[in-house]
Amino acid sequence: MNVQGTCPVSSLTMSKALAILGTGSDVGKSLVTAGLGRIFHRSGVRVAPFKAQNMSLNSFVTMEGGEMGRAQVLQAQACGLRPHVDMNPILLKPEADRRSQVVVQGKVWGSREAGSYFDSQAELAHYVRQSYDRLAAQHELILIEGAGSAAEINLRDRDIVNWPVVRMADAKVILVADIDRGGVFAQVIGTLELLEPHERERVLGVVINKFRGDRRLFNDGVAILEKRTGVPVLGVVPFMRELMLDQEDSVTVESGSTGAGFSAETVNVAVILLPRMSNFTDFNGLAAEADVALRYARAPEDVANADVIILPGSKQTIQDLQYVKDKGFVAALASHVQARREMVGVCGGFQMLGKRIADPHGVEGGGQIEGLHVLPVETELHHDKRTVQVTANVLLPGVSGAEMVRGYEIHVGLTVRGEGDPCFRILGEAGNREDGAVSADGLVWGTYIHGVFDDPSFRRAWLNRVRVRKGLAPRAVAESMDVTRRLTSALDEWADHVARHVDMTAVCQAMQLPLA
Repeated sequence: MNVQGTCPVSSLTMSKALAILGTGSDVGKSLVTAGLGRIFHRSGVRVAPFKAQNMSLNSFVTMEGGEMGRAQVLQAQACGLRPHVDMNPILLKPEADRRSQVVVQGKVWGSREAGSYFDSQAELAHYVRQSYDRLAAQHELILIEGAGSAAEINLRDRDIVNWPVVRMADAKVILVADIDRGGVFAQVIGTLELLEPHERERVLGVVINKFRGDRRLFNDGVAILEKRTGVPVLGVVPFMRELMLDQEDSVTVESGSTGAGFSAETVNVAVILLPRMSNFTDFNGLAAEADVALRYARAPEDVANADVIILPGSKQTIQDLQYVKDKGFVAALASHVQARREMVGVCGGFQMLGKRIADPHGVEGGGQIEGLHVLPVETELHHDKRTVQVTANVLLPGVSGAEMVRGYEIHVGLTVRGEGDPCFRILGEAGNREDGAVSADGLVWGTYIHGVFDDPSFRRAWLNRVRVRKGLAPRAVAESMDVTRRLTSALDEWADHVARHVDMTAVCQAMQLPLA
């Protein structure tokens, strides 16, 4: 494949397109895209996000039952839209260092090693164009997010996410660089130097992201960049602390500290940091609560003094359970349960809490593993993946004030509960069905429902159950409602921040779009 890429120019729409490409991974492309989307949406532009290919274990299920990356869900919300798989037609979910599950337009397409995946690029590019054309036919502006670096010259013959999509959409480009990681001059100048002339012509400007300190001290830096490259610096965006928005993937969790310090006055929550942890955003609502100290536990000592231990979702449940055992967590988990403290499993974490997990069909490579034996359930993995949004009644004992939750399921396998009770009753499916399991004392429970802690009523009712058990007074549900409102308003706060520091007049003029 030549530098034109595998995505031919679309002729189905005259929609405008703006691509947000980066000098590398984790420079902030996803959030800059979300901020721009919010700004354009508030200006009355019919705008939609698009990322041809995303690699993430942090996924979401749409109303239609399709699976897509959470970053594009956030961007859809910024644009005032209901998330749709066309916004992220290809999702790669890593299963091993060189193998990923490939989700195409919301459904599992197969698992591929890196080499064989690249052999499928021409076919996958067809789906990319198909999804893009559907979006572009309905919107005035498409915001295209790139992946990794805009100058991955070794991947030019296999790329279906950066420049081929830019050309397909006839897009202009904003290049985002991260000054916080250092080397911003090399990032920007090096990236632009490695671009082909016809690619560089599309770059309307550079955004320097995650700046800390006095902006005036970088005035000389802006002048140097503009003189060396001939490309304008559209803005220098200061680092925004305590930004309550979903991040692209668990890289932020993995690279940060273990989290907040535990105390006698807080609900102390330890989430086991699994190698293939999925949907870590399940716990963003908890982490935002003022009376919660949440940490990600890398070692058994990190769960000491936790009031609650959570085993999160996993893309490779058997491997991650073996990791839990190999790292020495089992003794710490057993002591936690014996001390009558709470333990929760979500999705793959729920499976781990049971007696055993069997993989007779080779979904994760075959074999079986003994579980943690704290819930009376057994799981057999199957190839069929269940992806569905759900509404459920709350059946957990002692959780008063929360009658219903909404969430979504993304899992493979059938879990059979022995004796004991379920946690939730999922409504509307052939007379309802039961979900999860809870121990006799109510202190160990697991569920397949992602997003239960996003619901402020359930979150506060459950936290109050822990607080009362700890000897602390319950807190009002209004506090959790306010947390959810702040999480929702964070998009506008971020958009305001971007608008203050990026020359949107220049962007709109370059795109021939009206200003609000």
